[in-house]
Amino acid sequence: MSQSRVKARASAIAVAANILLILLKVVVGVLGGSISIIAQAIDSLLDLLASLVTFFSLRFASKPPDREHPFGHGKAESISGVVQGALIFAAAVFILYQSATRIMTGAAVGYVTAGIGVMAVCIVVDIILSRYLARVARETDSVALEAYARNITTDIYTMSGVLIGLLVVHLTGLNILDPVIAIAVALLILKTAYGVLKKSFPQLVDVKLPEEEERIIEKCVQRYTGEIVGYHKLRTRKAGSDRLIELHVVVSADISVEKAHEICDRLEDDIKSRLSNANVTIHVEPCDKDCDRCAGSCPPEQAMPGP
Repeated sequence: MSQSRVKARASAIAVAANILLILLKVVVGVLGGSISIIAQAIDSLLDLLASLVTFFSLRFASKPPDREHPFGHGKAESISGVVQGALIFAAAVFILYQSATRIMTGAAVGYVTAGIGVMAVCIVVDIILSRYLARVARETDSVALEAYARNITTDIYTMSGVLIGLLVVHLTGLNILDPVIAIAVALLILKTAYGVLKKSFPQLVDVKLPEEEERIIEKCVQRYTGEIVGYHKLRTRKAGSDRLIELHVVVSADISVEKAHEICDRLEDDIKSRLSNANVTIHVEPCDKDCDRCAGSCPPEQAMPGP
């Protein structure tokens, strides 16, 4: 099965699971008047919106390059991550507002036992779902699915807090603990929103690949010592799960165009075998015949050592 189909299926499963959790939380939260459960229902509704954004962004990002988008549609995944981060932030602000209102007005929590049961079921479902999405995100290098998996992991923490709060309310009758724990949950959500935005936003402004990945590219190039003179102008960026790599390779002026092309093909294949979803563009430059292994054709740190 292709990566795009695997990612689309994971998104569809997440949508179905969220619909079930929302229905459970809405019913028990409204009947019992628990601000923490209602907040969880709102959070799950935002998760549903986020999963829909993920689903459609992955479908769009998987489209091949076309005339209007010659570099593909991969950045749709990064946009999805930013949207999800914004949704998580909005959920946190809503919970903080509702919690502060409940503390000032005060209200008893009903159907506590049912609320405890619903939270326990939701936690189990989300643990299974988050692990599944995280695994698919690693296998397909999907920013959108990773963001969504983090979102669900946050839900696990928040629901655990709500569950503990409901247990304490059930045992002690201290209803104020319901909104207090909801505030703690909101702070955790804010932290997650920051993490998601920090990872997704840089790809929208073409931040280069991580240092370890650029070192892999450099090691691939250095394997061709003796066949190429040097390299320079290495530029990298990422669009969703697509890695876009450009570099200039300096070759001897005496070799044929066919030989230079064959070297570049092998180098491109080597890079692609070590970095998934790599789109490699190599520009060939002839070395000055009068130079000593590269006399100025490329920076000293990127010139190949002599044979």
